[in-house]
Amino acid sequence: MIRVEGVGHRFGSLRVLHDVWFHVPEGEVFGFIGPNGAGKTTTLRMMATLLEPDEGRVLLDGVDVVDDPAAVRRLLGFMPDSFGVYERVTVIEYLDFFAAAYDIERSARPRTVQAVMELTDLGPLRDRLVAAMSKGMKQRLAIARTLLHDPKVLILDEPANGLDPRARIEMRDLILQLRDLGKTVLLSSHILTELSDMVSSVAILEKGRVLAAGKVDEIRKNLRPERTLRMTLLRPPVDLNAPFAEMPSVHEVSLSPDGALRLSFEGGDEVVAELVARCVPYGVVRVEPERDDLERIFLEVTKGELQ
Repeated sequence: MIRVEGVGHRFGSLRVLHDVWFHVPEGEVFGFIGPNGAGKTTTLRMMATLLEPDEGRVLLDGVDVVDDPAAVRRLLGFMPDSFGVYERVTVIEYLDFFAAAYDIERSARPRTVQAVMELTDLGPLRDRLVAAMSKGMKQRLAIARTLLHDPKVLILDEPANGLDPRARIEMRDLILQLRDLGKTVLLSSHILTELSDMVSSVAILEKGRVLAAGKVDEIRKNLRPERTLRMTLLRPPVDLNAPFAEMPSVHEVSLSPDGALRLSFEGGDEVVAELVARCVPYGVVRVEPERDDLERIFLEVTKGELQ
């Protein structure tokens, strides 16, 4: 659905993007991650037809953003990191204004606005002034604005930035709901623990270069096939290795300082299921990765250098 092919860009003498390549499959939530100054926002602005690449090309659903920007804008809903809202209007007035800007016929606007408000849970706030809304509700309103013309693709730049924990959870649930509706969602974020709950594929950008792109599991396996799992048990076995004696995929078993069982192993979710099954007699209380996979991948791939 999104193809970024050999993109490069300069601001004056500063080269901010170097031969950037990645693809986003249709109907997927895709994470676009990298440290500050990596070039993420520049790339997103190109996808949104706000900036032209100096080299390479960007296509949305097969349409080149330079050759036919008007067609791309019909496909796209773009929420920038810093967005303006008209504060002295109500929610319904705000959305009705943008529905008109999207050229939605006057007779269809009330139905369209109502549907978008229901999807984003803004219905009870329809008559509230935007100025009186919380940051989380304004973020939700910004997403509602991008949905009015029913775009195939959503590009959200730091949608959870500045939100409290409840608002972040609600934002995550909304994004997953949009995925279930068939939208292709590209998320730029630095909150990796939250991204890991939503994305299955990522592109990692640093100093204007893509260091890794593709399925999270495939990137992880290429970096390090070994995984580490923490398992809290009611009654840890006296011999920690005994439950896993016939599992050659398990490399090491130990107890963490907090008493949790620490398992180093190779394999996918089927191995995790087998590990949990073997520990059921000991009372499984909690199972979790020792460190979030996406966070570990990011730390291993990037060097933390500025351009």
